[in-house]
Amino acid sequence: MSNIESFRLHTLVALEYLGTAAFAVSGVLGAIRKRMDIVGICVCGFLAAFGGGTLRDVLIDRRPFFWVEHQEALLGILLLCAACATFFKHHQLETSEKLLSIPDALGLGLFCTTGLHLSWTMGQPPAVAVMMGVVTGTFGGVLRDMACNEIPSLFRDHRPYAICALFGASVYVVLAWMAMPEWVALAACTFVTTGTRLVTLWLNLKLPAVDFD
Repeated sequence: MSNIESFRLHTLVALEYLGTAAFAVSGVLGAIRKRMDIVGICVCGFLAAFGGGTLRDVLIDRRPFFWVEHQEALLGILLLCAACATFFKHHQLETSEKLLSIPDALGLGLFCTTGLHLSWTMGQPPAVAVMMGVVTGTFGGVLRDMACNEIPSLFRDHRPYAICALFGASVYVVLAWMAMPEWVALAACTFVTTGTRLVTLWLNLKLPAVDFD
């Protein structure tokens, strides 16, 4: 393996680690809100952290799964869930969730980027690669909310989330089509996805609800 390929691989793994940790904490907060025990907290943290990437790997037939190939990430996430369950108190949830909006937006950008890039380098068509980026970035939260017996916030929150990932993924595809350096496309996808998500939160932008009356 060349130095460039080794650097590329380690960069993608580092991005996966950062995004995984951010989403794991969001899973822990959801479980604490539902007053789950330590097992439920760890399960929700696992689903939020690895659910989107696992679904992506299933859809594009990629083996082994990220958390199987990197077992240290699995153990680290379980330890993080246990530590957060000890640290966070129920009355701290509102403040914690507000603080988590930034790392959650960063996790969305990082996961969207890695999911899209993996599919792109495997030769998937652009539309499929974009979809894999969106799935990787969003469906961990969907599985977390389902485990908490809630309608997934992706479908009811009305604040753009998947659309931010779609926008960032589209930027990646355009830059790749223009034969820009790989790191430029990766950075742009992460920056645009995370940035647009933070802007929508800051301005409290919402998608219109469907009115059936």
